[in-house]
Amino acid sequence: MTQQYSFGAFSLEVREDGVAIATFSRPPVNAVSLSVYEDIGRFADHVATDEHIRVIVITAPDDARAWCGGADLNEFKGMTAEKRKERYRFINGQLPRFHRIDRPMIAAIRGAAVGVGVMLAGMCDMRVVSEDARFACPEVDYGLVGGSAGLFATLRMPEAKVREMVYTGRAFTARELESTGLFNYVVPRAAVLPLALDLAAHIAQKSMPTLRARKLASLTWEGSDWMDAYLDSQEVSSALVENPESEAAVLAALQRGKHKSRANN
Repeated sequence: MTQQYSFGAFSLEVREDGVAIATFSRPPVNAVSLSVYEDIGRFADHVATDEHIRVIVITAPDDARAWCGGADLNEFKGMTAEKRKERYRFINGQLPRFHRIDRPMIAAIRGAAVGVGVMLAGMCDMRVVSEDARFACPEVDYGLVGGSAGLFATLRMPEAKVREMVYTGRAFTARELESTGLFNYVVPRAAVLPLALDLAAHIAQKSMPTLRARKLASLTWEGSDWMDAYLDSQEVSSALVENPESEAAVLAALQRGKHKSRANN
């Protein structure tokens, strides 16, 4: 018998074998608003108290346009440096709780992971992705500075590729990034979720105390350097947000999104 839970944009199905399937659904593009960050914190708090959950697979609906489409740019209209810092203070109360979840987490990615979506994928222990899944750190296009570089360094991604991603802002397919070691498996789209669930089922057979201890050991080994770098990037990005070019870039991106939405209707 499975257990079903809901945390705003996240639904959680916990199977009898201890595999939990977390589905992120916020149409049209799974953009992350402040309310979604709050949902992430609630989800993390639940996992911390649910002794039945052994391993977590994080996915999106079959028809989702993105696994995670990045920050909700609607919340950046009229942004000031102080509002940006206030937003970061809220985020910093939620995101680390996700990162510290003491169970193995597998990202099953069949669409785009953008901005904070790349960070969420990086915070997972394993990543199973489709060949055509796209990954982008587009903050530079909005006159801002993202925080993914430090996390990429922790994951031992080649520095040259990290800098190409953050300086160009362009989207890379999973096949283009496969050699960086970021992914466990790059497979056809239809195989992503079955493979992730099979991997999760195998892990779920292990001792719960051992799994939790292993996760905590991994977090300790990883250290806090990437988070320190992320906090530094927040300070820099807050200073940039009032630049007129940043505001214009955000508004232009929102307008492009409206055109795409109309074209798809």
